[in-house]
Parts: sequence; C-alpha cells; structure tokens
Amino acid sequence: MLDLTYDTPKPRVISGAKQDWELVIGMEVHAQVSTNAKLFSGASTKFGAEPNSNVAFVDAGMPGMLPVINEACVAQAVRTGLGLKAEINLASAFDRKNYFYPDLPQGYQISQLYHPIVGEGEVLVELGDGSARIVRIERIHLEQDAGKSIHDMDPALSFVDLNRTGVALMEIVSKPDIRSPEEAAAYVVKLRQIMLYLGTCDGNMQNGNLRADVNVSVCAPGQYEKYQETQDFSHLGTRCEIKNMNSMRFIQQAIEVEAKRQIAIIENGGTVDQETRLYDPDRGETRSMRSKEEAHDYRYFPDPDLLPLVFDQAYVDEIEANLPELPDAKKARFIGDFGLSDYDASVLTADVVAAQYFEAVTAGTKNGKLAANWVINELFGRLKKDERQIADSPVTPAQLAELIELIGADTISGKIAKDVFEISYTTGRSPGEIVETEGLKQVTDTGAIEAAVDEIIANNPDQVEKAKQNPKLAGWFVGQVMKATGGKANPKAVNQIVAQKLNG
Repeated sequence: MLDLTYDTPKPRVISGAKQDWELVIGMEVHAQVSTNAKLFSGASTKFGAEPNSNVAFVDAGMPGMLPVINEACVAQAVRTGLGLKAEINLASAFDRKNYFYPDLPQGYQISQLYHPIVGEGEVLVELGDGSARIVRIERIHLEQDAGKSIHDMDPALSFVDLNRTGVALMEIVSKPDIRSPEEAAAYVVKLRQIMLYLGTCDGNMQNGNLRADVNVSVCAPGQYEKYQETQDFSHLGTRCEIKNMNSMRFIQQAIEVEAKRQIAIIENGGTVDQETRLYDPDRGETRSMRSKEEAHDYRYFPDPDLLPLVFDQAYVDEIEANLPELPDAKKARFIGDFGLSDYDASVLTADVVAAQYFEAVTAGTKNGKLAANWVINELFGRLKKDERQIADSPVTPAQLAELIELIGADTISGKIAKDVFEISYTTGRSPGEIVETEGLKQVTDTGAIEAAVDEIIANNPDQVEKAKQNPKLAGWFVGQVMKATGGKANPKAVNQIVAQKLNG
C-alpha cells in the first residue's frame, strides 16, 4: 500500500484588540444508525412517514413495556468503530439520562455514559492543500434519539411527532484536536465519507440523520502545546457548545462567530461561561440556550431493564473480516495502481458510488489515468450541468470504458471522442456502434493525410512562406487539414507530415 504523508496544518489565529488567540475545537457528531428498526423496538426508522405512525409501545413510554436491543444496531456501531481504527469494548452498558421534555415520553434517554461500546480511535482529516491532521476519537456510544417538537404549525399550540423517538444514534466524540473552522467541516465530511463506505449511516444532514454539536474555546498561543504535553484542560479556555449543526457552511460560520464573541468577553475583563448555545445564521450570532449541564444534573444510573452488552472477540473479528475497503486505502491504491494525482484520487474516492463507478470503468480498460480524466472532467462535468447524480448516469461504466479503449487504439481522436460521448450520453447508444454508424473512425492512412496536406500547401503559398520563417505558424496547416477531414485525421500523423512538408 502506498504511504501517504502530509504536513500538519497550522492552527487558526484570530487577532483580538489586545493579542492573538488560537482556536480549539472538539466535536460530538450524532449519526443515525442505518437499520430498518429502532434501537430497542421493532418500529420502522423510515423517514417521511405520517407523524406518530412509526411508534412502538416502548417508544411511547407505555407502562410495563421493556426495551429489547437491536443486534443490527450493535453490529453497525462496531463496524463504525473498526472503520475509525478504534478500540472495541467487548463489554459495555446502558445508562438512563433523566430529563423532561415533551418529545421524550419515557422521561429519560437510554445512553452509554460510563461504558461505551467503542473506545479511542482516530481519523485522518485532509484539507486539500497537502496538509492533514489526525483527529483523535475519544469514544462512540449508542443512544436513543428523542422525538420532534413542532412549534410553527399553530399560533397557540405545539405538536409532538414521536417517529424519531428511539431511533439509534451513534454519538462520536472527538478530542479537542481541531484547530480551525475549515478543519471542523473537513472532519465531519470525512466521518460522513467513512460511514457511507461502511453503510452505517446515510449521512443525510437535511433529514437530521447526521448533525454535530461543536465545542469552541480560545487560548493564547503556546497554551495548546502545554495541554498536549500534560492533558491538563486548565491550559485551554472555557468551552461553549453550539448545538445541532446540520450544515458544513453553518459549522464554519458558527465557530468564527463564537470565537470572536469569547475573545471580546475575555479582552474586556469578563469570563466566558460554560454553556450550550444555538447559532442563528440569519443574525450571524450565537445565543445562550442553557447552562452546560454536568453528569449529575441528569442523574445517570445503569438502566435496570437492560443487561450489560457483552460479546466476544470472534464477533468483532467476523465483522472486521467483512469490512469494505475504506476511503484512505482506496485513495492510496488508486494513486499506486493507476498513477493518479492526489487530487484526482481524492475526487474519485470522495463519494463511494463515484469510486465504484470508476472501478467499474477500469475493469473494462487498462488505461486508468485516462479513465480518471474522463470520469472527472467529462462525466462529472456533464452530470453537474444536468444536476444529476453519478448513480443516474446515462453512460454506463462499460460504455465509458469502451470509449476510452477506442481512444487508446487510435480508432478515434480525443476531439471526436467528446462528440461520441455526447451522443452516448443523450441517446444511450454504445460508443463503438456510434463510431461505426456515423463514420467517425480516425483517418490513420498516411497516404490520405499526405494528400490532404499537399492540397492545403499547394493552395496557400503565402502561408507556406510565412510558416518557413516562423515555424509556429505550422499549426494553421494542421487546423486546415483537420477541418478538411472532418476532424477524423490522426492529429499526431498530421503534425508529423505538415512538419516534414514545410521543412522539406
């Protein structure tokens, strides 16, 4: 496997009125587990159902209803932990987190505070400029989602939809290793990418299936290094948590706004209160939601209805044996096997479906580098123009591979290939059939090309004299020959023959 090396990015420095400050960011990402049923009931997790239609008795907190753990949720959490190179805890336990809210009918949330299913791991976060940071994962725990309170359907009433109640979430908690808004967004993008490859979360932020709480603090330059040496949080500033972020753009904006708010407070002699805040993108500000709760505020205790979750190493090994190739490994393989640039390999592996499409193309052609160029530039460009996804591409991988083989065999030129691609895209016809039917085969007969060159030279004596004095003007003759042959002449042969004739 190719070893990929990166430079570590510098932390974001924000200039205050009195001094410079550095950002310190930790994140808690809530990822909905991709399963058909909820964490402790058989109710459906399908999005968009009629309100309160996907609710089992246990979800609604009915008396006497007992939770039964969904093994598929457990397997998905283990898969995610393995994908993040994390320690899998063979024994974990569920706790009750007690608080009241109308969309939490049980009066508590079942979570894993003390004994999570996944321990420490790490994620390589690349920033696209040759730099990357290792972000350490502190833990991943399973927990139930709450329902949804709706306040904008009636001026005097609020409504509650319990469809999400009991849906399994993985809360992925990072260490405070992120040092800029751009890194924070890139970290969420990378987590989403890995989980999509694993099939453990669909990553749909619009539906609320992936959202993030962002912990932001600021410190003086040099203090973060002291924290790294000692793991003593006193070297860092007081953090504030920005809740329920579901947009990469808003995550970056909220971090910038919150950091500047904290700097202003500190430089004016005040103290930052540890609290939970919400970001208002319309007003470009964060506002206080509630003071930051501690564990004792929730009265955590082991859930008496659930035994500890215990499995053996063989269970973990079986899941690991069936993991797919993950983005970093696939990217390294694309670079090593096909000679792709870091950028091209990153583009092709950013989306699991795009990576699968590219690999299907390379199964039909040995020219992986040319295949990458056509997938990225021609296909992706055309799909973007039409606002279509790669899964809906009218051109199949086999057809694109066929086109690339036609180019490689000099059957058609690159220019003609673009015309063939367009016909294939709009009609679904195969490139080989298009070339045959439309008479688009490249002219490689040097005799025919030489005859065309001779005719152009004979009809343009003035241009010949100019070209002899300025060899760069030979391109004009090449263009005329290509025009005369309908673009079918082999460009390399045309260039060679024109050069011979003009210098002869």
